[in-house]
Formats: sequence, C-alpha cells, structure tokens
Amino acid sequence: MLELLQGFWESTGFSQLVQCNTELFGLRLPGELIMIGIACIFLYLAIRKGFEPYLLIPIAFGMLLVNLPLAGLMAHAVGDENGGLLYYLYQGTELGIYPPLIFLCIGAGTDFGPLLANPRSLLLGAAAQLGIFTTFFGAIFLGFTGPEAASIGIIGGADGPTALYLTSKLAPDLLGAIAIAAYSYMALVPVIQPPIIKLLTTPEERVIKMEQLREVSKTEKIIFPIVVTLFTVLLLPSAGALIGMLMLGNLLKESGRVPLLVDCIQKSLMYIVSILLGLTVGAKASAEMFLRPQTLQIIVLGVIAFGMGTAGGVLLGKVMCKMTGGKINPMIGAAGVSAVPMAARVVQKEGQKYNPSNFLLMHAMGPNVAGVIGSAVAAGMLLLFFQ
Repeated sequence: MLELLQGFWESTGFSQLVQCNTELFGLRLPGELIMIGIACIFLYLAIRKGFEPYLLIPIAFGMLLVNLPLAGLMAHAVGDENGGLLYYLYQGTELGIYPPLIFLCIGAGTDFGPLLANPRSLLLGAAAQLGIFTTFFGAIFLGFTGPEAASIGIIGGADGPTALYLTSKLAPDLLGAIAIAAYSYMALVPVIQPPIIKLLTTPEERVIKMEQLREVSKTEKIIFPIVVTLFTVLLLPSAGALIGMLMLGNLLKESGRVPLLVDCIQKSLMYIVSILLGLTVGAKASAEMFLRPQTLQIIVLGVIAFGMGTAGGVLLGKVMCKMTGGKINPMIGAAGVSAVPMAARVVQKEGQKYNPSNFLLMHAMGPNVAGVIGSAVAAGMLLLFFQ
C-alpha cells in the first residue's frame, strides 16, 4: 500500500514542483515554483491593475501552464508521439503568422489622417527608433550575438507584435523574456514617458499650441496604404509581412466597401489572435528558459531602449520646433514610439497639464502611427542583416 501511495505521489506534479532543478547565479532553485509565482504576479497586475490585460492575462496563464510539471503542454512531437497542445498552437508564433495578423487588425483600426495632414511627423516616428539601434549596440557590448541584440533592441520600438515577430525569427529562446519586457513597458508608457518629456523640454516649449490640422481627403487615405506598401516592400522586402498586413487592414477600413469585414477584423479576429499569441508566448517562459542572467539584462536593456526611443522623438521635436519658429510642440515627438494610442494620450495629458487649453492628441497621433511603420521597417532591416 505504501509503495502504491509513493508511486501515485511521484506521478503527480506536486512531487516535482519543489525540486531544486534550476540553476541561477550558481544556486539551485525550485524553478517551476518561482515561475508560477511570477505568473501569478503578472495575473494580478493585469486583472487588478489593468496593465495590458488583453495580452498580459494570456501570457501569464501560458507561463503558468508551461511550468506545471509533467503536463507536457509544450512537449515536441517525436515520431508517432504527439506534441502538447501549446506546442501546436506555438507554431503560429514560430512561423511568424500571429504577429502579421495582429498588424492586420491594427491597420483596420488606424487612422493615418494625422500623418497625412502633417507629413513631417513621419520624421518624429523615425527618430523614436533611436532606442532600437542604440540598445542593439549596448547588447552587443554585453556579449549577446547579433540576432539576439537585434531582438532585444526592437523592444525600443514599443511595439509588442513587431518584437515577437523579429524574436521568433532571430532568437526564439529569448521570446519569453522579450515578450514580458516589451508588453510590460508598453503598459508603463504613462509612467516612463512623462519624466523624460519634462527632462528634455523647457516650460516654454511645453505650452506651445499647434495649429489645427488640415482635413485629409478620402482619396488620400485610400492611396496612402497602396503607395506605402509598394515603396516599402520594394525597398525592404523583409518588411513585407508586417507592412503588407498593416496596410491591407487600413485599406479595407478606408475603402468603406467592406464594413462587416473591418468590424470582424477589429473585434473578433483581434481578440482571437491576441489569445493565441499571448498564450504561446507565455509558454516559452519556462523556468529553464526564463531564469537566466540574460533575462535580467534584457529587462534592463528594454527600459533603456524604450527611454532612448522616447528621447529620440522629443529631441528631434525640439529641432523641428526651432526650425519652424516655435510652431511645433516638441512633446509630440514622444509619441513617435509605436504604442498606439497610449503614447499620444500621454502627450495630450502632459500638454493639458502645462496649458489647459492645449489639445495635442491629433498632432501626436501623426508620429504615433508613423512609429508603427517605423518599427516595422526597423524590424525588416534587422531581418535583412541577421536572418
């Protein structure tokens, strides 16, 4: 009877959960137990605090599931033996299917009108990619390989799907850590950006009111995604999947001919893909993959990347402010990171804090949507060099 009970105990995950089978900084730790605790913290932040709940809940629950011993949810298919459920769902991430579908959904919900009304804001979106490339060199200095450094640097674009797409292609072993960093910093946009904006701008610059944007015609909005697709994909074919899906979604929206299709993309498809993407990304955060010194370095490099991206946009905004004789509020450059529309809302809030009559939201949306294009182009460049 005792042997039967012992056999039953050893067949349960509880017997494995407390084993110190993960090494970190020379210490043997109960890795799965630690990761389950981290997953529960993320679930708390998502549910209680509202930090990116649509993606953080699936990511955290995927992390929880993959660290339950003996469940085998990420077990690979070997011979006639089937793999785990999450292994098969993960193929959509590994093959680069889910992130472009997210871009399709983003495109269907994006208005490029503010960018077309003020094309100069495209430069602010480009400047905000500074964080990607400065952090890339920082990661190289710390000993990461080129593909790994590129995957870490892309966190600076503040674009979760782009970070996941590039990492799945170049450094899949880092996917869990980079996903957590990218989406955590996206959720912390209202915390990270205001101090950087205040540090880099003067009180006089922060109260600048900008002229109302011109009205953009329907024809311009329809032509824009076609022209961007042709030019960008011909120039940088490796960016085709992200840019192509982004612009297809936008063209469907602006055409006005398929409202039911656009509604389905904006709602049902977006939520379905978000669940699959989040769940499978979290499933890469096993104790073996996540509890490494590299993870801490990625977290630190990620916040540097995000901060540098914000600073790059603001600094170019200051230059443009000087060149236009004070007609551009440099704070809108902070929206050049592609956290849409959170970064633009932060700029709006900061603008009204210093000048209650200021309304910068639409001006900030120009660099914000330009940042989405910029991060996709940056990912295409890095893929070109390292894939």
